[in-house]
Amino acid sequence: MAVKKGTWVQIHTIVLRPEERTGKIPEDTRKVPLEMWVKGFLNEDAEIGEQVAVTTVTQRTLTGTLEAENPAYDHGFGETFVPELLQIDTNLRKIVRGED
Repeated sequence: MAVKKGTWVQIHTIVLRPEERTGKIPEDTRKVPLEMWVKGFLNEDAEIGEQVAVTTVTQRTLTGTLEAENPAYDHGFGETFVPELLQIDTNLRKIVRGED
């Protein structure tokens, strides 16, 4: 099934193959490729697995293998509670509401 132009998608690219990586990083890191996953708007209709171009929200055009249509954000801060983030949220909400 084709993914339509303009759809929010995720692409994957190998930035550096293992043999291209610097010697100034840990050996276990040097053994694997440097990979990049990017989300953006698909520039042309395509199928999952095809090489495509996307335009990011910052208007950069990047190419890679189409991996997902309408991908969710799945990043987090792990299992650890980060109190500073709670304080930032509280303060930001006050600012937006115009409170002191």
